[in-house]
Formats: sequence, structure tokens, C-alpha cells
Amino acid sequence: MRTVVIEPEFEAWRAAARALLAQSVAPHEVLWADDAQEAALFVREEPAAFAVPGAQAIKVPPAFLDLARSAAAHTDARRWAMLYRVLWRLTVGGERHLLSMPTDRDVRQLQDWCKAVGRDIHKMHAFVRFRLVGTDAATGREQFVAWFEPEHRIVRLASPFFEKRFAGMDWSILTPHECAHWDGTRLHFTAGVPRSSAPDEDAQDELWRTYYRNIFNPARVKISAMQSEMPKKYWKNLPEATLIADLIAGSTQRVQGMLQTEERAVKPTPNNAYLKSLHAMNQGGDATEAKASDEEDFPAPEGAETTMH
Repeated sequence: MRTVVIEPEFEAWRAAARALLAQSVAPHEVLWADDAQEAALFVREEPAAFAVPGAQAIKVPPAFLDLARSAAAHTDARRWAMLYRVLWRLTVGGERHLLSMPTDRDVRQLQDWCKAVGRDIHKMHAFVRFRLVGTDAATGREQFVAWFEPEHRIVRLASPFFEKRFAGMDWSILTPHECAHWDGTRLHFTAGVPRSSAPDEDAQDELWRTYYRNIFNPARVKISAMQSEMPKKYWKNLPEATLIADLIAGSTQRVQGMLQTEERAVKPTPNNAYLKSLHAMNQGGDATEAKASDEEDFPAPEGAETTMH
């Protein structure tokens, strides 16, 4: 039995898996561990070292690399062994079409992990809230920091979204697993940190509350649906979450007040040439649609000549 100790990242697993395949090491002969401390719980031997100079490149379907990169972000300790088993089956085992078999137990498990990772990435994109911490004296760029607690190791997969959307400011996203940093030119990663490393409330939080208060529609409150999309575990890090209880509690009264409000008279159309032209175009479009509808409802008499364009 070989003990393979790797950093908990896809790139580290891929390098180790490539070396194992080059040496024809079967999946049942490998014990995977994220770090030396975890490996010590199982065996006492030294972790395996891999150096396979000149090893032939191993070709695998591109779909597997995408699947593996996503599944590797899951926190299930079985992921490295299962990824290597599927890789072995695709290559040495000759099961080239394995990924097109959703009923296969290994493939189905990898797909389930990928779905969980995808949901976690979506939540990170939705619930990260940056706080202003300063301005770089040399560049004049504002610097922001955010704290997020993902379920899985998704920082590297989720960060390109923030790099594209917030390219004009310097930012860091801190998580317990890993931290992402953008300085305007380079995206890099560091080790995870505790919650105490993140900044406390700032003026931006009140802007979030104002925005949330104004978009809240009491007539469309569905608490179960809201908690499904925004689980309570994220509320502690969302500035607007402090408003939710009060807004829900007052929603019935606000809806009743809306219903009791008298309907306002429709204002006349402004005497504007441009708006009048749009109105005329709309009326013309309605007439055309009505004519087309009549022609569709009443086909040509039998024997009449028709043409299809």
C-alpha cells in the first residue's frame, strides 16, 4: 500500500495521479491523504515521493478533466481515491466511454459532488459582501476585504467571477479554506484564515441595507423559497440580513395598506412627438398582428392558390 500525501488541490492530485499511472499503480494500492497528519492516522510509512522523468503523457477525455477539477473542490475525503479509480478505468481499464454512463456508481458520485460544488460557487457569487478598508497611497485604488464561509474548497473556481466584475479595485476574499487576492494585475491565493481576520461593519453595509429595504416586496414574500435561496447559515455575514425579520413581520400590514390605497388616476400621455411616434408604431403593430391572426384562423378556401415564403 502506498500513501500519497498531497495538497488539497486539483493540480496536486493530477501530478500525483500522472506519476502513479506511469508506474502502473492500481487504485486499490493507493491511500490518499490531504496532509501528513491525516496520513499518520492510517499508516506509519513515509509518504510516497514521485519523480518520473520522461514519463509518457497520458491522454484522457477533456470532459474528465473538467469533471475532476470541479469534484476536487469537494471536501469529501474519498474524492482523490475515486478520481484516480475513474482515471484508471478510463485509461488502463479501457473504459473510454465511462463518462457517458450516468448509471455507473463512480460517475454518478462525481457528478453529485460537482453539483454540490456548483451550488456553493453560486452562493459565493451571490453572498460575498466587500468592505472598504483603505486606499493604496501609491495607486489611489480602493482596497476591499470580504469574508465568506463556503462548504467546499471553491475559492479558485469562484474567483475569476470577481476578478472580472471588480477589476477596478483591489480586493481580498477571506475564507477558512483559502484566500483570494486581486491587485489589479494578478490574482493569487494564500492559506485560509479565521473569521477574526476579516474587518467589521463599515459604511458600505448601510448601503446594502438601504438597497435591500427598497427592493423588498411584501406582496411576494415566500419565506420557504427565500430561505432555500438564502440559507440562514449565510445571514450572519450579510449586512442586509438584520432587516429580514422585521420586513417579514411587517409584510402583512404593508400589503393590507397597499390594497386599501385608492387607485391613482392614469396620467395623460405627454405631448411629445417621439412618444407619439412610438404609440403610432405600437398601434400599427397591433393591427398587423390582428390581421396575421385572422389569416391563421381562417385558411384559404379549398382550391385557392397559396404561397409559403
